[in-house]
Amino acid sequence: MSNIIKGPSTRELMAQMAAEADQLSIRDRRDFLRKGIAAVGGMAATTMAGGAIAKEVNTANLPPNEPAWGKQLGHGVVENPYGHPSEYEKHVVRRTVPWLTADSIASISMTPLQDLKGIITPNGLVFERYHGGVPQIPMEEHRLIIHGLVERPIIFTMEDLMRFPSVSQIKFIECPANGGMEWKGAQMEALQFTHGMLSCCEWTGVPLKVLLEEAGVKPEGKWILAEGADGSHMSRSIPLEKALEDTLVVYAQNGERLRPEQGYPLRLLNPGWEGNTSIKWLRRLEVGDKPWYHREETSKYTDLMPDGRARKFTFVQETNSVITSPCPENPIAKSGFLEIEGIAWSGRGRIKRVDISFDGGVSWVPANLKGLVLDKALTRFSLVTKWDGQPWLLQSRAIDETGYVQPTLKQLRDVRGGNSIYHKNSIHTWKVAPNGGITNVQIT
Repeated sequence: MSNIIKGPSTRELMAQMAAEADQLSIRDRRDFLRKGIAAVGGMAATTMAGGAIAKEVNTANLPPNEPAWGKQLGHGVVENPYGHPSEYEKHVVRRTVPWLTADSIASISMTPLQDLKGIITPNGLVFERYHGGVPQIPMEEHRLIIHGLVERPIIFTMEDLMRFPSVSQIKFIECPANGGMEWKGAQMEALQFTHGMLSCCEWTGVPLKVLLEEAGVKPEGKWILAEGADGSHMSRSIPLEKALEDTLVVYAQNGERLRPEQGYPLRLLNPGWEGNTSIKWLRRLEVGDKPWYHREETSKYTDLMPDGRARKFTFVQETNSVITSPCPENPIAKSGFLEIEGIAWSGRGRIKRVDISFDGGVSWVPANLKGLVLDKALTRFSLVTKWDGQPWLLQSRAIDETGYVQPTLKQLRDVRGGNSIYHKNSIHTWKVAPNGGITNVQIT
């Protein structure tokens, strides 16, 4: 005897209606279908509560009964060679905004921040940005060239690079256009689309400084051009100071080799800087005495200011934060105790403090920093409070170790105007309704 609390699905009801309607006259069929569809719609609506679909529950598996899965064997080891999420979990997959770009070859996908825990983004959920699609590169045929103003031009194979002592570091990577769709006003009713061009991983590779020492940079060398092997030959000019400080030449991510979407077999990583400077499918590093002013640092990735001039080489991703729960994808289910949780990050260093406001920035309460607090990495924060149906204008504000305070939207616009796309790091606001629903709003 089944104890599952479940009725027929909408699809099953519609199919049953169609079968019964076939037995009726045309006139009776129209009336039957009209009334039936209205009834099915009403039944479907009763399964909705607070924006969530009621889940099926088999009461036979609840205490004090022994659940069915405890009475049988599960599948064996490596039944699924690479594994996959539980079939009972909603699938956290990257999604694009359909109207964002005309073609997927030069497009972006967003990380589902609303579904993630901790600070590490799984490899399959890291946001993607392409300018010419994803090349499929055999590792044995890939080379890294270092040339230009160097004493000893070198061509490295992947085997050569992996013979150097490796380092592993946890760092975030963020597209400078993250949040850019929100610059002129609140548009996206999803955390994934307001902040999802952001991920944090453990990266493994060789410090670029080590490779440059092998080549011997000449005294007049001040800049490096990094170029990718993809169809667009994406390239960016990088100051030598950054290359010698903490830039990595990376071949592994979260313990496994890079995936093609993330630059296999080799990429650059400039911690805390614009994600597009971390060139994927890295094939060439040229040392020069000045920047190259290529397309992606003139036509793109500059910041148009109110006076008509454009800022260039604004490399650092400024201090930022956002509340991940509650958010539009994670509304408040019921009144009572509630953990407000979110992430903060800074391209300048470590997060020092995060505050939370319930009234749109009028007053602030310090949050707790959870787990690891690392340089140029995502940092978790939380605050346990109580919600009893009161409306909130929920915000978070991050402060990094340099003293930089995340600005309000007004402060940012006062300096930058309203024509920018990149580097929108202003305080973000979620409006909490009395029914627990969350909407994206802006306070100016």
